Amino acid sequence: MIRNIRVERIAQTPIEQQQIELVERKCIGHPDSIADGIAEAVSRALCRAYLEECGVYLHHNTDQGEIVAGESLPRFGGGKIVRPIYALLTGRATKTFDGINIPADSIAVEAARSYVKSIIPILNLERDIIVDCRMGTGSTDLRDVFKTCGGSAVMRANDTSFGVGHAPFSETESLVKGVSDYIDEVYRPRNPAIGTDIKVMGLRDGDAITLTLAVAMVDRYLADIGEYVETIARLKETIEGIAPKFTDRKVHIDVNTADDISNGVVFLTVNGTSAEMGDDGSVGRGNRCNGLITPCRPMSMEATSGKNPINHIGKIYNLLSTQLANTCVAEVDGIDEIYIRLLSQIGHPIDQPLVAGVQVIPKAGVELAAIKPAIDAIIDTGLENIGSITEKVIRGDLKTF
Repeated sequence: MIRNIRVERIAQTPIEQQQIELVERKCIGHPDSIADGIAEAVSRALCRAYLEECGVYLHHNTDQGEIVAGESLPRFGGGKIVRPIYALLTGRATKTFDGINIPADSIAVEAARSYVKSIIPILNLERDIIVDCRMGTGSTDLRDVFKTCGGSAVMRANDTSFGVGHAPFSETESLVKGVSDYIDEVYRPRNPAIGTDIKVMGLRDGDAITLTLAVAMVDRYLADIGEYVETIARLKETIEGIAPKFTDRKVHIDVNTADDISNGVVFLTVNGTSAEMGDDGSVGRGNRCNGLITPCRPMSMEATSGKNPINHIGKIYNLLSTQLANTCVAEVDGIDEIYIRLLSQIGHPIDQPLVAGVQVIPKAGVELAAIKPAIDAIIDTGLENIGSITEKVIRGDLKTF
């Protein structure tokens, strides 16, 4: 099959050589990330239910959810929630198929509550959050596009849209993502006073990197403001200790810079998230599917989380382009940076994009002609096997935020 794959050399300064670089990550308990996580959990739950009940994946998109902040009264030793977080589940789902009724709303509510419990286990599901499902059914034309591509046929695109991916991560990108992962996977399990709502903002100015962290602290694990200050200091010291794993550049760490310790104004929460007090969240407003917000790189504005993983380009092409970019860097010698953009046309097979645009900055001394055939082959193979993205998403093997 002949696909429209266009590989070109671009003349631009590689990101590591640019003076200023900005990188952000909103961690799992940030309200925007909670909205993303719920949307994706609902989509995966619906896919499993559709396959079990009907034998096929059915049309749905759950990427329109909102988190409306509650109200809390945190205090050292343990505060209370006075108005619960409100999670609104919207979007579209198939609720009947060949005479079978699918309880999509109930599935969505259960998936949302289970997800919230998995990331904020101390949150009281009966008291601290309301989950409200208002999902409708899909438009006829989009459902028909979805249905007519069933069986063994390659799916047809639900939209005229694009996905974007880049590789490799810069040192600053690796540092921001690495610090976030370390806190989530290693540090917090041993230090429960650290909440799940953390924002990591990275600035590289020349060879100096500043990480600014906003860290929600959990009140029940802190006796007083002195212990709060000590806990922040230990976290800062720990991050300084792991930073050399990701960069040789000088790294400066700031944590909770809005705190006014002398007046007792600190980032203290009951459950470790600002969603309990004054900070709303929306699907697609946070991290891209590579886990970062990278304004110095090309990005898609599409919300990857919650879109169906069968034919929704806003999900599939963002995931695939990111995967292909990383594969190219791993398997083709001589790539300094690579950017991949996949563009669909609604109703056309998803393995045949209108264009697969690839921009490459080769390493010094490397000619594009020498590496272009290998890049072409990787892109072509990835598009040929595009259906694997669906199964990886449903299994949870690919992260969307």
